[in-house]
Amino acid sequence: MIRILDLENARGLIARKAVRLEEAERVVAPILADVRRRGDAAVLEYARRFDGFEGASVRIPAEGSLSPEMLRAVEIAAANIRETALRQMPMETSVDCGDGRRVGQIVRALDSMGAYIPAGRYPLPSTVMMTVIPAQVAGVATTCLACPNPSAEILGIAKWLGVTHLFRMGGAQAIAALAYGTETVPRVDRIVGPGNIYVAAAKKLIAGEVGIDFVAGPTEIVIIASEGDPRWLAADMLAQAEHDVDASSILLTTSRGLAEAVGVEIERQLETLSTREVARASIEGNGAIVVVDSLDQAVEFSNHFAPEHLSLHHPELLTAIRHAGSVFIGPFSPEAAGDYATGPNHVLPTSGVARIRGGLSAADFVKVISVQELSKTGLEKLTPAITTLARAEGLEAHARSTEVRFA
Repeated sequence: MIRILDLENARGLIARKAVRLEEAERVVAPILADVRRRGDAAVLEYARRFDGFEGASVRIPAEGSLSPEMLRAVEIAAANIRETALRQMPMETSVDCGDGRRVGQIVRALDSMGAYIPAGRYPLPSTVMMTVIPAQVAGVATTCLACPNPSAEILGIAKWLGVTHLFRMGGAQAIAALAYGTETVPRVDRIVGPGNIYVAAAKKLIAGEVGIDFVAGPTEIVIIASEGDPRWLAADMLAQAEHDVDASSILLTTSRGLAEAVGVEIERQLETLSTREVARASIEGNGAIVVVDSLDQAVEFSNHFAPEHLSLHHPELLTAIRHAGSVFIGPFSPEAAGDYATGPNHVLPTSGVARIRGGLSAADFVKVISVQELSKTGLEKLTPAITTLARAEGLEAHARSTEVRFA
């Protein structure tokens, strides 16, 4: 059974189980170094050892096909993802300030990106769309997709999208190949997408040499509802729980009656759920229903937790939300809709990273470059400020580089 807690006993949930990357880092560090040193030979060796790969090259063609039903679903989802990504693009600007300064910014796409697509317990063809489409909208020319065991749907969507490079490789060796480049795999500018703890550890270790989205931990949802249909709430919690035994599903409610009804409903739905083994372990190990005194308390708890997914059954609470990866408002906005088809990205920060950034977007695949132009008059007006600040820092040549223009 899921735990029903009061707020005081639920404080420990905010701390979460720490994502223990240290051991995983020790495992993957030699793999990263080996791939950097030996390139394709190392990648092939690890692909055969860990993924059962038997081919001569990890580069494979995108030859999958999509059933008519799947194609229609992909067309709908892709259109919404693309529409959302277009709205996320930073704008180029150029402003005449009227004092001899013209300042603004230009927007330039990254040259290349790599998307990691998991294919363990659940292959994720939807993640192909969520990672590749924003990059295409941004104008990234080289799109690379790495997957240890791509399903027919993953291959079909990659082909439909026109992914430029597809590789059958997984784990830390895939991250290393994309980060460093090999004879077969091009070096990319940013690596995005979810993965297991070894993928997360590898991304952490290569961050700085290549851009990443974030180091992801187990998936999570917080639901705030003082009333609602227990069947719907239970279904939303189980939808998150079936991802992984370490996933967290937390309901915050002011109603003890609703809490008990949802607990009963979770047990009823688990009986017929095909993924009940994973979902039950998640619910019993990391799930909770927390009874709070007020919705304000629920919001305070959620802001401290900074959940990956936040389901708000009370739209008026949105203005008080400060930290969340993605917010789903109202009873007809299940998190599963965002996983597939509403448009906003499902690659989201976990483990409290929502305190410092939101989910993956088209803006992750561009650089915003500042542009500035001064007239003679504009520079002359600024010279006293420039030279004073430069000399305060002991940078005499900086000051003189301005003064020389008026000597």
